[in-house]
Amino acid sequence: VQLQASGGGLVQAGGSVRLSCAASGSIFTINNMAWYRQAPGKQRELVATFTPTGGTNYADSVKGRFTISRDNAKNAVYLQMNSLKPEDTAVYYCKMTINYSMDYWGKGTQVTVSS
Repeated sequence: VQLQASGGGLVQAGGSVRLSCAASGSIFTINNMAWYRQAPGKQRELVATFTPTGGTNYADSVKGRFTISRDNAKNAVYLQMNSLKPEDTAVYYCKMTINYSMDYWGKGTQVTVSS
């Protein structure tokens, strides 16, 4: 199983970016999907994820600005990021729990927000 993330880049403060992450390989079921980020000198933190009942959870710092969504047919998860701030600058990682067995991580995609 491999996860391929894309969509990062350089954006001005107040702008928007949409990240995508698609899984490929021997996939029977995807049990959870999430986005994390890691800023320079900081620990990796959870940004957004789905709850067991199909709802969504967000870090307080991104609530109201970021939206996580999924396309089960494509084994894909997305992160729409609006009203970006310089403090959103980080490497963003997707994570999926697949086949009830283990977590898989994407390679990470850099998002840089200029002020």
